[in-house]
Amino acid sequence: MQSRSAPPTLAEIKATWPPAVDVPTAGAAFGLSRSHAYELVARGEFPAKVVKFGGRYKVLTESLIRALSATD
Repeated sequence: MQSRSAPPTLAEIKATWPPAVDVPTAGAAFGLSRSHAYELVARGEFPAKVVKFGGRYKVLTESLIRALSATD
């Protein structure tokens, strides 16, 4: 059985994450699975700002930090 790694801490995100990350990475910060994170993006319900660059979705780290800070 594979163990899940703990989600990144807010301090870790602030210190080390780039300005935008992919959906699975951002989803992990909220404790979401990859598939659920993409479902939320498709429904326009992801808890942080998602932008589309070409054919890829990116989550703005600053928006993610604001959303996580609001839940603490």
